Amino acid sequence: MKAGLLVAVLLATLPGCALTVSNPRALQPIDGFVQLASDARVWVEPGYEAYGERVAAALPAAIAKVEAAHYLPFLRPPRVYVCGSEDCFNRYVYTPRLSAAVIPDNRLILSPNLDGRESSRLPALLTHELAHLHLGQRIGHYNSTLPVWFHEGWASLTADGGGAEYASDAQAYAAIRAGRRVDLGARDTPDQRHRAGAFKLDIFEFYRESMLLVGWLKAQDEARFRQLALAVQANTDFEIAFWDIYGQSPATRLAGFYAGVPGDAGLNDNASIQAAPAQP
Repeated sequence: MKAGLLVAVLLATLPGCALTVSNPRALQPIDGFVQLASDARVWVEPGYEAYGERVAAALPAAIAKVEAAHYLPFLRPPRVYVCGSEDCFNRYVYTPRLSAAVIPDNRLILSPNLDGRESSRLPALLTHELAHLHLGQRIGHYNSTLPVWFHEGWASLTADGGGAEYASDAQAYAAIRAGRRVDLGARDTPDQRHRAGAFKLDIFEFYRESMLLVGWLKAQDEARFRQLALAVQANTDFEIAFWDIYGQSPATRLAGFYAGVPGDAGLNDNASIQAAPAQP
């Protein structure tokens, strides 16, 4: 990419600052939680300390996975807020049907679902959201210079499929063959993020396809992927970092992934698909 174009891309994306204290939701205080006696990083809704202990037990392995996948430690010890009631979770997380979320100002909140019908998802979703928190500590909450597909695909890959577990590789490949694929040339802006619906994918297909894209990049050349990961965490515009490292656009580079998508005869479903739960 020519230098002039690089500058133009950078200038076009400068307004994409992180949603931190400038976002009204970031000004909302978090209260009503108590620090778990056994782990200062876990804060729980009173009365749900047993749930907090489950989170504390899963936290060391989740942190280790995230730091290994991001090639850097957390800037600050992560803090996890544990809601044992729906009222608690809905007070802070406005998007419906989530089981966990990192909200503006990089606050990680778990819903009661992960202590109930989705308790088996706790380690994976905790890892997925910690991946967002880790990145958020360095570049802010959902920085628009980083495309959503990479943001979510990297988190799902870090979590060994957490967040994408209700769609299989086979389903993602079928969606791709049907023309429902991530548009790698689409650029996010502060007021427009290209999520699943922009590509006619459901949320789990989007997470799975995004994870496969990021996983393919990493598997092809981990040294370059590490460079990209570190550049992203240094708050370099994704498109600029990608060109600098790979010498081509994401769409051109990842055409190799799409070219390798198997046909119907070559598919082996990688997992049994369960009824869709609340979203990640």
